[in-house]
Amino acid sequence: MQDTIGKRSIRNWAEDDRPREKLANQGPGTLSNAELLAILIGSGSVRESALDLCKRILADVHDDLHALGRLSVADLKKYKGVGDAKAVTIAAALELGRRRRDAEPRQRPLIASSVHAYEVVRPDLADLPHEEFWLVMMDRGNRLLSHCRISQGGLHGTVADPKVIFKRALEQRASSVVLCHNHPSGQLRPSEEDIRLTRKLTEGGRILDITVQDHLIITATGYFSFADNGMLS
Repeated sequence: MQDTIGKRSIRNWAEDDRPREKLANQGPGTLSNAELLAILIGSGSVRESALDLCKRILADVHDDLHALGRLSVADLKKYKGVGDAKAVTIAAALELGRRRRDAEPRQRPLIASSVHAYEVVRPDLADLPHEEFWLVMMDRGNRLLSHCRISQGGLHGTVADPKVIFKRALEQRASSVVLCHNHPSGQLRPSEEDIRLTRKLTEGGRILDITVQDHLIITATGYFSFADNGMLS
């Protein structure tokens, strides 16, 4: 009898058949409703595995997740092997699913001009006492993917390593970027080094099929745009 019960334990199944391993290796879309539910409850009873227990629960609601979501914690606890913790876990997961379904997906900001890019980085750069270099990354529709700091320097400069910049852009699968750095001195005009760096990164972006749309210099009082001033080669 003990051996039979042991064989029902998910731990004794082949690894490819275990819900957790299956999700990790093949993705959540490959799991059945019962397998996903079994991951939530973790274990069954001495007479049935977590998966068998979840199959039984789902059979009673005809595998209808809406019907399952209408079951109360007390209803779930009627199943042998489902106590307070498991019932609450199931109820919480279903409520999260309901909220996700009802939630409006947030529209990512459109970066269609230098002003849009400036508004993204201004809070991070405008009032710093030292120089930093940031990268704004967009998708093919010019929607913001993310923005991040590339480097931090001193009062008069910071390092902008092209390898680091394009590594970040490739990781985000960005189609275009806006380069940004600040001038704590308040000087809005680009230096010769700023111009050389912009040219170098623009050329490097072409090789990787990543468009450098602009380079912004940020100060406490405003910004300078290479694109707006016709300085992107």
